[in-house]
Amino acid sequence: MPKELTWKKAINKVLGASSTPLHYSEIAERIISEGLRHSLGATPAATVNAQITNSIKHEGASSPYVRISKGIFTMRNKGNIGTGIPRTVTPEMSELEEKEEQYEIVTSFGMFWRRDEVEWNAVPRLLGMQRIGATPVDFCKQIGIYLLYDGREVIYVGRTTDRPLGRRLYEHTADRVSARWDRFSWFGLLPVSETGALGKLPSNFEAAKLIPALEAILIEALEPRQNRKRGDDLAAVEYIQSFDPEIQKKKFKATLNAALSKL
Repeated sequence: MPKELTWKKAINKVLGASSTPLHYSEIAERIISEGLRHSLGATPAATVNAQITNSIKHEGASSPYVRISKGIFTMRNKGNIGTGIPRTVTPEMSELEEKEEQYEIVTSFGMFWRRDEVEWNAVPRLLGMQRIGATPVDFCKQIGIYLLYDGREVIYVGRTTDRPLGRRLYEHTADRVSARWDRFSWFGLLPVSETGALGKLPSNFEAAKLIPALEAILIEALEPRQNRKRGDDLAAVEYIQSFDPEIQKKKFKATLNAALSKL
């Protein structure tokens, strides 16, 4: 297997080959799809963003990157973009944006996860990945808002505060709605580190960010027909559900036992 590139070299390769500026999440997607890195961590998109913004912050005009708009970058040596020279981000601007990013309301979410892909107990593993190949993150201890579905219909909306997401969902496998839901969505407030650990909740939230975030959650979760856009103010990262390995082990064991019983 060829040696994988460093994050910086992989970013340079992707941006250098692109004819247009790219959002950091798109850069991460291309790094993964082109096989430039195999060790992705739990938050590859956030890692790409950190690599670029730290370079701009600490290297200034010597940084190979230029910020075009929020989250969108290009290589400095590409010259003019659009009708003028790309705006260079100063260290002061980077620090401000970095501070703002740390206080987004919803940090992560999962849509229409399957109930039967979780091994249910008092502390179930709710495994999700940013991208295929990334390190799975366990959201059992996440806090926030969740929805239960019967097919595509929302039958229950709940919150997790004193009892985390995994515990609340587990309780719904044995309460009055236990037989009515087969999927769930969730929107979490605790940040996710590069290693996949959940962080702490900020001490306060600004109303100017809280209100758009609540609207974005409702649009994303309920998909109302008259809304012409998705939850554009939902700055969180979506995680795709990952099978709990324990379920796969049980299925293999059941298949093996069934085969042995026929001998």
